[in-house]
Amino acid sequence: MAVGSSDLTLVIDQGGHASRALVFAADGSLRAHALQEVKTTRVGTDRVEHDPEEVLESIHLALLRTSQALGPQVKQVVHAALATQRSSIVCWDKFTGAALSPVISWQDRRAHAWMRGFEPHAERVHQTTGLFLSPHYGVSKLRWCLDNLPQVAEAYRQKRLFFGPLASFLMFRLLSLRPFLIDPVNASRMLLLDLRRLQWDAGMQDLFGVPGECLPRVVPNLSNYGVVQFGARWIPLKLCIGDQSASLYAQGEPRADVAYVNVGSGAFVQRVVGHQPVYHARMLSGVLVQRDAQATAMYSLEGTVNGAGTALKWISEELSIGYLEHHLPEWLQRREPPPIFLNGVSGIGSPFWVSHFRSRFVGPGDNWQKVVAVLESIVFLLQSNLAEMRTAEPLREIIISGGTSQLGGFCQRLADLSGLTVVRPTMHEATSRGLSYLLSPARGAWVASRSAQMFTPQRNPELSARYARWRSLLETAITAEPRPSEA
Repeated sequence: MAVGSSDLTLVIDQGGHASRALVFAADGSLRAHALQEVKTTRVGTDRVEHDPEEVLESIHLALLRTSQALGPQVKQVVHAALATQRSSIVCWDKFTGAALSPVISWQDRRAHAWMRGFEPHAERVHQTTGLFLSPHYGVSKLRWCLDNLPQVAEAYRQKRLFFGPLASFLMFRLLSLRPFLIDPVNASRMLLLDLRRLQWDAGMQDLFGVPGECLPRVVPNLSNYGVVQFGARWIPLKLCIGDQSASLYAQGEPRADVAYVNVGSGAFVQRVVGHQPVYHARMLSGVLVQRDAQATAMYSLEGTVNGAGTALKWISEELSIGYLEHHLPEWLQRREPPPIFLNGVSGIGSPFWVSHFRSRFVGPGDNWQKVVAVLESIVFLLQSNLAEMRTAEPLREIIISGGTSQLGGFCQRLADLSGLTVVRPTMHEATSRGLSYLLSPARGAWVASRSAQMFTPQRNPELSARYARWRSLLETAITAEPRPSEA
């Protein structure tokens, strides 16, 4: 069926805090949307989970409300796309579809001790998968389920077990004919994918003891996955991808001289490197998109800040500050210097790679100053990643999106510290808009956001001095940090 300029695209964006359903026109304008929140369960400092059935129900409710808001225009929706958080996993029964495990979040670190046993193979793993030996990625969660959940082990013995990235479970349950498929972007965060072939790697399966027959088949991002119900109609799902990859396409084709920063529960900084993965000793190499089986994949370098929105939520709860977002703009304008915050919320990602680190403040401060210190720690971690990315080719600017990017004081600090102009397009839902672009029938007609706020670098010696002190304190603390018990 030909796709015309009046046809609409349905987008399903399943995130850590909520599920969204949105409908876009071919030019990128938003026609209807709905959001349904999802509960997160945290046990101790390591375990982060969601209820799989609640996640599915949240998607169904978001789809229903969006179809109702769209009204008669539902008939114009011709295809759909799905994005999820990349390293979250689920185990389920391949005959009934029943979940056999929670959704174990990308933030979860329960298998950190098990993962350390593979340190002699770290370079081989990095060269094959583009990733580091981190419990945030999917393989340790899959292995934990096999070893610790009797229902998962029994399903494996009975040859009833399917498992994989969250997106594969959602498609199995949401789509007709229950496809058992996954795209290469979501698959790439399992520590099991050969980054060049974009297929599961038998050597990684053997190394980690993960049965390959339980993993979904990897297909290009743009594929015929099946059909999903939307109102009274069934819509073909044509695209599946990871949320951070999709966000780069919110303004159209990403540029190689731009660093793309998206700040949500975690913060991610990416730059396009071309049609071959680039090895970097301290950064992630990843696949950005494989449009179809004939197209050459696009690759990126990526840095990860684990404690972004999660760190703000943590400090809000620690200090019992309600409606934190209402206070932040004013607090960021104050002149009194904050203390230094060494941010180990959910572990430290690139370029330091410490799965467990005790967060701490260095120096005194009132509650508002501590909150500003947490925000500055996110800026400092982003700058550490940007410095690594600039060792190859120059960067011209930063394009930023995500909830925390709405804070002007945050964006200005990032501009001042990096020396790069920070561009904040006047748009929301970067992931969803990127999905719509990738499915747009005529990308030349796509309308990028016409307005954006520019944050030009200013001389800020106090911030630069705090960054230098933060970096020195962090590196000293990492060296002295005792490893957690193997128990």
